[in-house]
Amino acid sequence: MKTFVSWIQGVAVTWGGPGLLVIGFLDSSFLSFPEVNDLLIIFMVTRHKHLLLYYALMATIGSMLGCLALYYVARKGGEAFLRKRFRESHVESGLKLYRKYGLLVVIVPALLPPPAPFKIFVLLAGVAAVPVWQFAAAVFTARFVRYFGEGLLAVYYGDAAGDFVKAHAKEVGLGLAALALAGGVIWIAWQRRKARS
Repeated sequence: MKTFVSWIQGVAVTWGGPGLLVIGFLDSSFLSFPEVNDLLIIFMVTRHKHLLLYYALMATIGSMLGCLALYYVARKGGEAFLRKRFRESHVESGLKLYRKYGLLVVIVPALLPPPAPFKIFVLLAGVAAVPVWQFAAAVFTARFVRYFGEGLLAVYYGDAAGDFVKAHAKEVGLGLAALALAGGVIWIAWQRRKARS
């Protein structure tokens, strides 16, 4: 597997932006390459700082397309798969979270670095029939913030940014997730108050 991941990384570096898109798609859909896109963004931006926005967009679009592939699998009959693969209580809890917090259930884990679970929330979004444009917008926003932020680290810190992300990924991801969660809770509270009045 390590050889395969190394080969994929080599292909991505050779292809540039399209390589990031392909890895983002594969990682977010049916395969898993933990941290590969994150580290590739840093590596590639360090060498081509002027392409930061392009690289972040390509990785984000790839991830969003991969998530959409899983989402549609779940929409077409993923509930049976989910209930076979995961405990009934976990599936029910996830669906309750969607009903209560909506897209925050996608945004927060999309910001978190591996090994935080994410694909289960994508599958649950399909099962919960979250509107596709809202789902795609949530994934796109969260992933873009993550990849663009890592690219900025690469601009300012060069190759050392990779070591920083490896050492502090959890703290940075949790910080971003906390901000997203706080913003979402404020938004939900504001919407409820508006509906009452």
